[in-house]
Amino acid sequence: MNHHPTSSTTSPSTTYSDLVELGRRLYEMSLVRRENEKITDPRGQPIGWLLDTRIPMLDGAIFQEVGEVLGERLHSKGISQVAGYGFGAYSLVCAVLSSSGNGSFKGGFIRDQRKSHGRRRLVEGPLDRNKPVVILDDILNSGRSAVRAVGLLRRDGFEVAGLTTLFNFTWSGGRTRVEAEGLWVDSLLDLNLRENGHGP
Repeated sequence: MNHHPTSSTTSPSTTYSDLVELGRRLYEMSLVRRENEKITDPRGQPIGWLLDTRIPMLDGAIFQEVGEVLGERLHSKGISQVAGYGFGAYSLVCAVLSSSGNGSFKGGFIRDQRKSHGRRRLVEGPLDRNKPVVILDDILNSGRSAVRAVGLLRRDGFEVAGLTTLFNFTWSGGRTRVEAEGLWVDSLLDLNLRENGHGP
């Protein structure tokens, strides 16, 4: 099993070794194996492993550390707005909003469909349509969810600049799918989890 933390934009206050250590802890805390717990794929079929990022991202110390690192990376790209689509992204958005020293971030949550009552919004939060938005997600796998989020934001009048994610499964082709939409992709950790072709 190999995990390869990479950094395309290491900020001055975050060294490569810092990212490697954070990556190791994120990976180890997120990894769930079938010998420890019954886990299934979306079709209900048994699987050997999965990464549950809610485990580290709902730990206060890791939450804060990830927020600072992502905040630095986004700030270095001139980004001040982030949006999340789906359950795995909510804690990432909140972590970035809580980061310090990088200016003021604004965040939003993307709905599958426009709310039918109240303010009837598709995108919740104080996002400004005159500024670019970056989508945050925990895992980039096939890229379909990210592309769906891009479409929803664009439909609501937002310019989408890129995608920032914790884990990128390098074998899945998701990065190519997202980049084909004209976005940059910044993954905190590029993972190559293969063991006899079946995962970690």
